[in-house]
Amino acid sequence: MKFTRRDFIRGGVSAFTLSFAAPAFLSDLARAQGASRRNLVVLYLSGGNDALSMLIPFQDPFYFSRRPTIFVPASSVIQIGRDQSNVSLGLHPRLTGLKQIFEEGHLALIQRSGYPNSSRSHFLGTDIWSTAHPENSMGPGWLGRYLDSLPSPVDPLVGWCTQREVPHTLVGNRVSVPAIPVPVSSYAFSSPNPDSAERAYSRTAMAQIASHVPVDQPNLAFVNGTAEAALATLDRVASVGTYTGTVAYAGDGLSQALKTVAGAMARGIGTKVFWVQIGGFDTHSAQQVNAANAGYANLMGNLSTSLLAFYTDLKNQGLLQDTVVVQFSEFGRRIAENGSAGTDHGAAGVMMVMGGSVNGGLYGTAPNLNPAGANPTLENGGNDVTYETDFRSVYARIMDNWLGANSVSILDGDYRKSTLTFI
Repeated sequence: MKFTRRDFIRGGVSAFTLSFAAPAFLSDLARAQGASRRNLVVLYLSGGNDALSMLIPFQDPFYFSRRPTIFVPASSVIQIGRDQSNVSLGLHPRLTGLKQIFEEGHLALIQRSGYPNSSRSHFLGTDIWSTAHPENSMGPGWLGRYLDSLPSPVDPLVGWCTQREVPHTLVGNRVSVPAIPVPVSSYAFSSPNPDSAERAYSRTAMAQIASHVPVDQPNLAFVNGTAEAALATLDRVASVGTYTGTVAYAGDGLSQALKTVAGAMARGIGTKVFWVQIGGFDTHSAQQVNAANAGYANLMGNLSTSLLAFYTDLKNQGLLQDTVVVQFSEFGRRIAENGSAGTDHGAAGVMMVMGGSVNGGLYGTAPNLNPAGANPTLENGGNDVTYETDFRSVYARIMDNWLGANSVSILDGDYRKSTLTFI
């Protein structure tokens, strides 16, 4: 029976209560594995983000008529310019931080991102975006396949998930990514002895035991090898736990996750790919787009504040040029509001790419929200936005132009799009 690292640490190293941090030679090894110091941060908006409340075609009369109670008033929209189809667009009024990043030229907004015959299921939709395989979404994730393509030996901290469970996107066949939501408390050597000296002795003894790899007992060798790799990363992860940053991060989950990511970058622990996420975007009722401090408006405020803090922190430390953030959600939402002052599952949405090396601006074209006639920008009887940019084209650009990988082989197809010049 084939016994893989993925089988043993399914769901991350939380199965162990051990951790990942390494001596200098492993850090050197990580840096030698290529792509210099280029970091990729994947930001997932869980639940299906309402793109038309985030990036607003505020001069389209059907935006207001189809959303009579949840539209954002044109006077409140943060105007950011016109797209290539000459449609005026603006950000949600709580996205002041993103407006600043956009004005500095480091935020790309990619309209009408999706794929043919969009699934409106949270589970299937997430799997499709995770694997980049709409026809067969059960295999390894697109970034899992990328990590599998790296030359061996791969550093145990090559990927870092800030959630308690490793997402499908980061699941590979060969490389396992640890789930480390809190660097100190959730990723540490566990000893029954509270005395620090005795705990150190226990750790040394555990390391010595794990260093024994009996070739005639493959299962035991696998356990020992996994434990040895975990022990080797303890100190690196602990160093992230002491990171304070150059700016004050808010106390919410997304802000603290991004602070952890910034700490891992600043400490140079060798991680190449990070995962962060924020939930609450399944806004079927009481969407509260214009609320002072609730609903969708609160989500936008949280997103703006956390990303601006992260952006500023990296900029202050000279790490912004080394970092790209890509955002996705499993689907967009319907154009018309429902009877509960919310929006139901839709099709195409908006993606964001942020970073010091990003060519910011508006990519793609806005939908025409007129439900009548043969409108090529809408589908499902004029209820949903039709995709224009295949989300795999965004992945391909990141693979080829940022990570230095071969997108055609990793994505199992050629999804390169010449007009996507954000990197």
